[in-house]
Amino acid sequence: MKEPNFRARQLGRTLRRLRKQAGLDQTDVADRMRCNPSNISRREAGQVPDYPELQMLLDIYGVIVSDWDEYIRIWERALEKGRWHAYGLGDRGFISLEAEAYQLGYIPGLLQTAAYMRAGFTEARRPMKGEDLEIAIVVRQQRQRRLTEESVLRLHAVIDESVLLRPILAREERKAQLGQIIEYSGLPSVTVQVLPLSCGAHSGRTGSFTILSYAEPEEPDIAYIEHGFGSLQIEKADEVALARLVFDHFADIALDEQNSIALIERMVADV
Repeated sequence: MKEPNFRARQLGRTLRRLRKQAGLDQTDVADRMRCNPSNISRREAGQVPDYPELQMLLDIYGVIVSDWDEYIRIWERALEKGRWHAYGLGDRGFISLEAEAYQLGYIPGLLQTAAYMRAGFTEARRPMKGEDLEIAIVVRQQRQRRLTEESVLRLHAVIDESVLLRPILAREERKAQLGQIIEYSGLPSVTVQVLPLSCGAHSGRTGSFTILSYAEPEEPDIAYIEHGFGSLQIEKADEVALARLVFDHFADIALDEQNSIALIERMVADV
């Protein structure tokens, strides 16, 4: 069976919490539903029930009908597939608590202006256009709101200086992009560092990566690694730990926050 995605596991945890609040064990629920207790266990592990079964569970757990909407929305999100995945959200994109990103090829998505997003999406290996392009921009802008809205996502970005110097935008658009990085760096949830060209050769020249951490203690950290021909999601604890060590190294050799922003401000003045 396919491994349940984050939202499916979230639904499972919600159903488990409701069952415990009702003072029932899995056998009690199985008896009322005329099924094997293993069925209840699978639902709580992330196997999404169909809608009539969800209704039965909510009824057994004593949730009044007027309060069902919240749980139906969680169930609907657990079933969602498709477009969101194509734009880099994956199953966890809206709920990550913290992101540590080293970027060699481009400015981190959460710091991009709409113009920069458009340039990146249209010049990708598989260029977007039309409705797909507009949806991709809207989705990324929705993700950006997580830097200021509950639950606030914390972002620590180390950006190679070459990324900021690359002229992929017109003059005013580039100035606006650099200005947005400066503006976002003032948020308490955002840390921006620049890895200067003066560092010379370093191991980060091979590609970009992001480490994601989550509010739910059951959810392991993951590393998302980008390379010349695609990307790779890594969940093995030892490999994620290695990625974190590499990120910490880059943060150590990069300019501190104050000097990083001062460098970007000089770039704005020179544009």
